[in-house]
Amino acid sequence: MPSHKVQFGLTLPNRGIVTGATTVDEMLALAEKAEATGWDSVWVGDSIFAKPRLDALVLLGALAARTKRVKLGPGCFASTPLRDALLLAYQWISLDFLSNGRTIFVSCQGAPGSGNFTEEFAAFHIEPASRMRRQEEAIEILRLTSSREHVSYQGEYNQFNSITVLPRPVQQPIPIWVTANPDPHTPWLAERALRRVVKYGDGWMTTGNSPESLAKNLEAIRGYAREEGRELGPDFEVALYYNITVNEDYEAALQESKRFLDVYYTTDYTRQRLEEWVALGPPSRCIEKLQAFIEAGATTITLRLTSYHQDYQFARVTDEVLAAFH
Repeated sequence: MPSHKVQFGLTLPNRGIVTGATTVDEMLALAEKAEATGWDSVWVGDSIFAKPRLDALVLLGALAARTKRVKLGPGCFASTPLRDALLLAYQWISLDFLSNGRTIFVSCQGAPGSGNFTEEFAAFHIEPASRMRRQEEAIEILRLTSSREHVSYQGEYNQFNSITVLPRPVQQPIPIWVTANPDPHTPWLAERALRRVVKYGDGWMTTGNSPESLAKNLEAIRGYAREEGRELGPDFEVALYYNITVNEDYEAALQESKRFLDVYYTTDYTRQRLEEWVALGPPSRCIEKLQAFIEAGATTITLRLTSYHQDYQFARVTDEVLAAFH
């Protein structure tokens, strides 16, 4: 069915231990089931105080110990500008070593209006306007320290001399994807975000797209890459962060997802937003939705089960939706 090879990742709702959607035991068990049933990767969300949850790095360490094959990563690492960049690089390199080279770092910068964004940045004494450059420096430092020894760095927010991170990572350098979710109403910001993907990313992760906007933004990325003299080969990943709830009753699926997501993000989502962001309804309808994104250029689709019945939804998605793509 797919026009190109596509991989699927399971996103565990680690904020769900706060909202009542899941437990630690259930998340670890689902990761093991994902590995056993052919999923390609397992992902966790990241936030510190804006949207509290079980810490992403802590959970990824547990997942590294409980799995052997699946890739592991954050979708996405929203606290990148809040964490000390060199310490984060050390922690991530340790995770890559622990997992035998299965990590993908996905960088982002947090979004105003999402949870307690302002309070979170204030708690760390970080000026929100600095988060773009802090994110870029964190990417540069992780790529530098994971690929070389005795490295030095002189940036606006980070400076160090002759540092070697030990133990060395399995992947040298560690793959880094960059998040960009362009708003068509602010084209100047959209261009800057997509150019950041080209400059810093081994891949692009995005959410909140239609198949049409995904294809349009991917075309723009490829155009900016050509301007920069960079050829985006087949290894360049286009990752769609997405949601799914399977139910023969479409309205019931929509209401279940709304309940899950409204609590998860302390937001009142509109029907239009939910229908854009979630594959809803019977398996055939979910398959059609995912296929449209694959045809638009997605090479990886990560799926979060927007349901309070995680194990049940996992079985349905695995057996009745993903089976169509194998």
